Amino acid sequence: MARWLTAGLNRLRELNTPTRSRRNVSHHYDLDYRLYAAFLDRDLHYSCAYFREPGLSLEAAQQAKCAHIAAKLDLRRGMRVLDIGCGWGSLALYLAQHHEVHVTGITLSQEQLGIARQRAAERGLERLTDFRLQDYRLTTGQFDAVVSVGMFEHVGRPQYDVFFRQCAQRLKGSGTLLLHTIGRISPPAATNPWIRKYIFPGGYLPAASEILAAIERRGLFLTDLEVWRLHYADTLAHWNQRFQARRAEFCDRTSERFCRMWEFYLLSAEAGFRWGDLVVYQVQLTHDRHRLPQTRDYLYEDGSRLRRAPLRAARPGVAGVPPAA
Repeated sequence: MARWLTAGLNRLRELNTPTRSRRNVSHHYDLDYRLYAAFLDRDLHYSCAYFREPGLSLEAAQQAKCAHIAAKLDLRRGMRVLDIGCGWGSLALYLAQHHEVHVTGITLSQEQLGIARQRAAERGLERLTDFRLQDYRLTTGQFDAVVSVGMFEHVGRPQYDVFFRQCAQRLKGSGTLLLHTIGRISPPAATNPWIRKYIFPGGYLPAASEILAAIERRGLFLTDLEVWRLHYADTLAHWNQRFQARRAEFCDRTSERFCRMWEFYLLSAEAGFRWGDLVVYQVQLTHDRHRLPQTRDYLYEDGSRLRRAPLRAARPGVAGVPPAA
């Protein structure tokens, strides 16, 4: 097949209209909630953890990730935050609890929405959170900070300009945006066909050049770009270890075929981060070059108190599900 035709077909597969986006999200995130509760950390973070020092537990590393993101957002009490792709509400609840900011979390998963709202009620954080079943393209209003963790991989290249235009419009002139996404250290490449068919339909992992080009077209100011090399490999190893501990249970509940598919997904992803071309990019953006301190010291000084704080895990047994192994 001609190269131009292959490239065109790949773009068509990433043409994620609102209807197709909902269908793609449902394919992966509306699975049995007990699956995710079994292999994720107790606070249900389904994205790369931050192993800031050797030997951290998965729970502690996910809390460290939240503290690092909060520092990059440079939050102040009473700010309004937009969380694009909020999942089960983990980061939104963390920011509301630790920083007393109001977080609007949007997702396209009905299952995630219900769990996020329930968790907010259990923690007494309903006043500080607003979880919505909403496409990022339909979100209105302005926010002091915008954050998106593990969602950009689902956007697709044809929508990059729309995504960053929305982020720029939703972000106040004095605000800060933090994008946390899987990416490639290699030039742009097509999504693995197996992953696209069985795990993440419509997904695409961008090269840094593709992210930065889209940012430049929207006029946002790049203030920090951090590359996490092996953190996701370690996160996936933890996930697979926990999945294997409950594998027989899920084989009975689903099928051997499903379990083989899921463990192949976890192991192949770990290999991609440990030996392949996959990394995590954290991209910090503003409208104003004077918005943040001139050095990166504040990322480690301002967050030090939270990094030393004991882990506050989610309450066990959310939605009638036993805590993860």
